[in-house]
Amino acid sequence: MSTGKRILIVDDDEDIRQLIADYLSRHGFECQMAADGSGLDQGFASHAPDLVILDLMLPGEDGFSLCKRLRQQSQVPIIMLTASADDTDRILGLELGADDYLAKPFNPRELLARIKAILRRTQSFGGQARFQRFGPWQLDRTTRELVGNDAQRESLSGADFALLNVFLSHPQQVLSRDDLFDLSRGRDAPPLDRSIDVHICRLRARLGDDAKSPQLIKTIRGAGYILAVPVENVG
Repeated sequence: MSTGKRILIVDDDEDIRQLIADYLSRHGFECQMAADGSGLDQGFASHAPDLVILDLMLPGEDGFSLCKRLRQQSQVPIIMLTASADDTDRILGLELGADDYLAKPFNPRELLARIKAILRRTQSFGGQARFQRFGPWQLDRTTRELVGNDAQRESLSGADFALLNVFLSHPQQVLSRDDLFDLSRGRDAPPLDRSIDVHICRLRARLGDDAKSPQLIKTIRGAGYILAVPVENVG
């Protein structure tokens, strides 16, 4: 049965491209394939995809650059593929706007689960108010931007947007690291994964929240984190 969703697979390894396309096609997705940035641009020009699978190591313009450029023109969900075991690459990809990452080699079933989780999450965002106010900020869900009291806008990466959305959906509730990972990524956290702490620090910086004495996202020692201010739907 068709899902009605189109996936653009960008990887310079033809075997991997075809493996992913064959597997996802069997599960109802329409797949486009590209080997580099030029092919990605052509894919968007012909039919804008619902999600992009983007390899980091590409000839010419690499995945980091493509992710950043893509995020400047579209809010399409992005899953990055990386052959590196270095967490730095994964965190950088999330900072640039990727919604999730998957290390090679990977199980196609896990990739499928990640895709479904992201598409469910994206769809659920669509049923919420476009603007939500919390403290001195508003979140514009359509553009994935923070709007300050001075009306200045700041774009959020895919990971920061998903994490902030979890807090706004659960205001004034204590959320553990596992809760935050599950609700923002749609899956359990890997053992010893501390990326949520990194994302909390970055999100606090975006919000101007003092790391030593935060007023918006507070640390509850031994329990997790809490958005300490109420949330109001404003549009």
